[in-house]
Amino acid sequence: MRLLNRLGRLLRKNEPLRSERSALDVAPGDMMEVGLVVYEVVGTVRYRNRRSLVATLRDGTRIRYLEIEERETTAFVLFDPIDGRLDTPEEIPTTIEMEGRSYYLEERFSGFVDVAGRTPFSSGGEQYVWLFQSDDRRRLRIEWQDGRIMLYEGESVLPAEVRLIRGAR
Repeated sequence: MRLLNRLGRLLRKNEPLRSERSALDVAPGDMMEVGLVVYEVVGTVRYRNRRSLVATLRDGTRIRYLEIEERETTAFVLFDPIDGRLDTPEEIPTTIEMEGRSYYLEERFSGFVDVAGRTPFSSGGEQYVWLFQSDDRRRLRIEWQDGRIMLYEGESVLPAEVRLIRGAR
């Protein structure tokens, strides 16, 4: 009997190892720690043609946005929404002066997005994004989709300061 048990264990398939969840795997319901503050992920906007997403984070009543992009390394930028208005995306210049700080256009892209949970844009579709950076490394992000423009100001976050605490799935 012992011999049969041993043979059975040898022939049994091992369970595959679970892969580590990356920052791009966050979804509504997950909890994240960013800079020693714990946030609930309440929404995500995923870019189909890029390895990036923007997570909507909530800490009590405060809403912030974490841009996550995987290239050679994973980069994080934490944004706060700011008030502003532009009538058309054609008005966006390559240099923006705001409160004594100059932001310079770093990257401009567009693509289709998938939306989950609560985000500034209620549905997926084609979105245009302009990314700016100032000399003191502050960031400005402008998004345009379906006639609506959102503006965000923020700064880069070190990868060591971002941690996925637990997931809902």
